[in-house]
Amino acid sequence: MSDLTDKTYQRALDAIRACIRPVGFWASGLPGGYEALWARDSMITSLGASTAGEEFKEPFANSIKTLSENQSEHGQIPNAVGSYNEERKSDVTFNTIDSSLLYIIGHHAYKTAYNDGSLYEKYKKNIDEALKWLQYQDPNEDKLLVQEPTMDWQDAFPHRYGRTINTEALYYGVLKIIDRNDEAEHIKNVVNGETEQYLSLYDKKLGYYLPWIWKTHGPEYREEGRWFDTMGNLFSIITGLATPEISKSILDYIEKEGINRPYPCKTIYPPIKEGDPDWRDYYKDSDAGEPYNYLNGGIWPFIGGFYIAALVKAGQMEKAEAELEKLAEAVTLPHEKDAEHGFHEWLQGQTGQPGPNSNTYQAWTAGMYVYAYNCLKNKTEFYF
Repeated sequence: MSDLTDKTYQRALDAIRACIRPVGFWASGLPGGYEALWARDSMITSLGASTAGEEFKEPFANSIKTLSENQSEHGQIPNAVGSYNEERKSDVTFNTIDSSLLYIIGHHAYKTAYNDGSLYEKYKKNIDEALKWLQYQDPNEDKLLVQEPTMDWQDAFPHRYGRTINTEALYYGVLKIIDRNDEAEHIKNVVNGETEQYLSLYDKKLGYYLPWIWKTHGPEYREEGRWFDTMGNLFSIITGLATPEISKSILDYIEKEGINRPYPCKTIYPPIKEGDPDWRDYYKDSDAGEPYNYLNGGIWPFIGGFYIAALVKAGQMEKAEAELEKLAEAVTLPHEKDAEHGFHEWLQGQTGQPGPNSNTYQAWTAGMYVYAYNCLKNKTEFYF
């Protein structure tokens, strides 16, 4: 650890504190940011905050409470709770698959971090209903989850559907932590191509998991994406879905292609440009319409935190320490609109400068810095 990484750790704790509200962790800590509670943001923030001791136990618990109380009648955990989405005329929005997965993972993290099973017992019915809802997302009855486009953290970009590595990796992690080991092993064998190869997500030639697959149409064509989904591949390492050999191949690919540079880590590689098979015209209406911006190959520092955790899990401690230094540089860069706070939402993928529409004091950016720091300090990856 260096003076920079240590000081940045203390700044990250301040950023997390700024995101605390009575309902739990808001996604942003400053006015004009994301002023509501998102399931994925709050649970990912909590994964990191809970490694810092008892201080953040109450907002972690309140985040779980808010999500539990707004669960749908079918068992789905909400995407967001709050008045941020005013145009939808609703304070509670759904249409996600990772919210329910991360909610269950969050319960496990809370119980483990604080040696406190009270919330797990109080919301056992909610957990069971969330799991039931997830298991209904299996139209082929092959025990893999299926999602519609725009149902995970990357929202409307890129367009992917069917069986995605991000969702399968999280689902594998969920099954492991609730001790459904046979079901988890089945998913691992299928996704890694050991059985039912037509459903495999791992591509041996590319050396990483495909972002998504759907139906096969004859021997020559399968609906699939071939770009590198950084978060999904890192989740596969952290949850244990990836074997040690696959983990090494993924980490080698990230290094070879510079996905961790100028800072860890770009969301996808390569970026999608107009005219590519994966392009959709509606991308033009967001920052993702420009390669290396926002979700289209931009750098999201919270992913960098997971990258460092994956390096720790793979035993690459020296590399993890070097990447934590780079991550500390990234999150403390001054923004043209806010030179003080840091902990940016995203950076431009080539220059490494904070994106013009990027928010500062992002909860999960700070939370994942804390997570990465403590993974490296303790030489272990937490919770999985």
